[in-house]
Amino acid sequence: MTRPGTSTESTHHAGPSGPRVTVRLPGALRPLAGGAGRLEVAGGTVAEVLAELVRRHPGLGRHLRTESGSVREHVNVFLDEEDIRYLDGMATPVADGQELFIIPSIAGG
Repeated sequence: MTRPGTSTESTHHAGPSGPRVTVRLPGALRPLAGGAGRLEVAGGTVAEVLAELVRRHPGLGRHLRTESGSVREHVNVFLDEEDIRYLDGMATPVADGQELFIIPSIAGG
């Protein structure tokens, strides 16, 4: 049972245009998104979804994207079960109901 105000989900919606996808964040990035592990974000492509996500949660920007706007090398982004690197990268179109998973690489040693 979750107490009010402690949910790890967010129901905030972006602007009225574009498909809505669910962005899933790992625990390490949730503090930068107000504690949310799942957010609904609108956009027509992966780039638009990430741009809206960063607009709403600016602290995520430097962890996800380079200064040129591409996904950082150590961050993996999956649209449903497909790595966007093997699709159309940031230009990959998204559809209503899809899930975008953001997974930072973990280094061991």
